[in-house]
Amino acid sequence: MSLKDYSRRLTGKIRTKDANSSLAYFLTFIAGAINAGGFLAIGQYTSHMSGIVSGMADSLALWQWSIVLSGLGALMAFIAGAATTALIINWARHSYLQSEYALPILLEALMLIVFGALDGMQWYYDWLWTSVTVAVLCYIMGLQNAIMTKMSRSEFRTTHVTGMVTDIGIELGKLFYWNRSHDDPKKPPVKSDRAKLFLLSKLVCLFFLGGLIGAFGFKHLGFTFTVFLASILVLVASAPVLDDLHAAKVLLKRRRRTSQAHEPTRQPD
Repeated sequence: MSLKDYSRRLTGKIRTKDANSSLAYFLTFIAGAINAGGFLAIGQYTSHMSGIVSGMADSLALWQWSIVLSGLGALMAFIAGAATTALIINWARHSYLQSEYALPILLEALMLIVFGALDGMQWYYDWLWTSVTVAVLCYIMGLQNAIMTKMSRSEFRTTHVTGMVTDIGIELGKLFYWNRSHDDPKKPPVKSDRAKLFLLSKLVCLFFLGGLIGAFGFKHLGFTFTVFLASILVLVASAPVLDDLHAAKVLLKRRRRTSQAHEPTRQPD
């Protein structure tokens, strides 16, 4: 399978369970790397909103309004990212595009470049640089989380592992449940979804691996490491976008030919 065919399978309009799982591997790795890089950059994790909302509550009780406002900005940025994904996917779907899922992934790649560019900017106030960086990271996390949520119909989350670890615990509970022979025959036996358990375990490991590589990358390469992460996303999402561009080009040529064919011929004077 060529790289273009693989990209089309991962992020194309036609979805399969295997394609969703494969894309989840990439996005979970990227999320772990971004989360680790964000921590090294600003000293806090931005992939989950639970800690941010809890921090807002604690800060409000202590009358630390600056932290409350910073947390509110991060929360709104995350929501804006998720809303952007929904807008792009629904617009592309109504426009009959093949890249309805690839477009928000390309936008995520662009925002990663923006995040990397923030390191080279000079800010008069340090708190402003921190606030903008947190907002960009939270926007990226919201954007990506909504991509996988829409694509898999809420089966996967790629930016945080709380839900995945919970599902792993549920499946382990089912796996170790003892179905006794004298149980009510009208009730189906408890069975664990081993395929789901294996998939979730791989996603958690990939998030950890992404965090490890991201920490090393940002530590030794700095913010330029975002170029490597963005390039992965571009390769993953390139084929459906190129397909739509080619289709648009063909349609434009066809319309030009049609308009030229219907133009009235000028009579000689």
